[in-house]
Amino acid sequence: MALPLAPTGLALALLLPALVLDQCIWQNGNQALGILARERVALTATANETVVDLPVAEGSKVSRGDVLVRLDDRIQLAQVERSKAELARAQANLEKLRTGARPEEITIARSRVAGAQATLTEAQDDYERNRILAERDTISEARLLRDLARRDQAQAELDGAREQLQELINGARPEDIRIAEAELAAAKATVNAEERRLEDLVVTASRDGMLDSLPWNLGERVTIGSPVAIILAGAVPYARVYVPEPFRASIKEGDRLEVRVDGIDAPFEGTVRWISLEPAFTPYYALNQEDRSRLMYLAEIDLPESAADLPVGMPAQAIMP
Repeated sequence: MALPLAPTGLALALLLPALVLDQCIWQNGNQALGILARERVALTATANETVVDLPVAEGSKVSRGDVLVRLDDRIQLAQVERSKAELARAQANLEKLRTGARPEEITIARSRVAGAQATLTEAQDDYERNRILAERDTISEARLLRDLARRDQAQAELDGAREQLQELINGARPEDIRIAEAELAAAKATVNAEERRLEDLVVTASRDGMLDSLPWNLGERVTIGSPVAIILAGAVPYARVYVPEPFRASIKEGDRLEVRVDGIDAPFEGTVRWISLEPAFTPYYALNQEDRSRLMYLAEIDLPESAADLPVGMPAQAIMP
């Protein structure tokens, strides 16, 4: 009968991870292993500007609204002033159209009409007088034609002056007023947008928590979209653990579990706030009875306020029911 061969180096390399995993499951059969964690909030830069102030040190507790980073705002301040000037111009233009012509402008227009009327009367009298003289052959036909042209020109100038006067009296057209109103609304929107960009140059904490990191140093020019401050949000950390497959069916959101943290003698009573529907790792081979037990489901467990001072990254174990 042939004797079994000793495992080769490759076979041992493939066998050892499975043996270690089986040993861990055997030693921690009713535990879900993981670490303490907090939600990471990354606050990003909205402009390529220089860091001019870092008022809060890394590791400090922050509250919502606290200033964390200030970026150079001189260029944006100029943009805000420019947009405000455009807004003032649009507002003045709309008021001008709604108010209409001043009394002085209407008086000037009436004077122009009167002057054009006098010029036409004079030109008409000259033409009539010269027409009689032309019939008597006292003046030439060319002279009469010039007088006729001057009369027609005076008539056209009178008609134009009357139309200008009527335009001043009637005021702006409704279409022009609506155009001016639209320009004013656009100018207001531009001012709001530029002021918001100015506010974004002052990076403030969006949530309560701890300032974990300031990736950029004072005087550096940040790149747009890059994180300039990272906050670990929440007053209390939570346990982020991997639930073994045999216990997945008995765990649901709202369950209370005992959580132990390395270095802390007393356990904490936590509440499951979320558990994944999909396993964190699925083997490529067939899921037989032995393989299924190796599946892990990620879960998050809220801890009580007594765990508020615990640092993130500490190993934690949740005791399965």
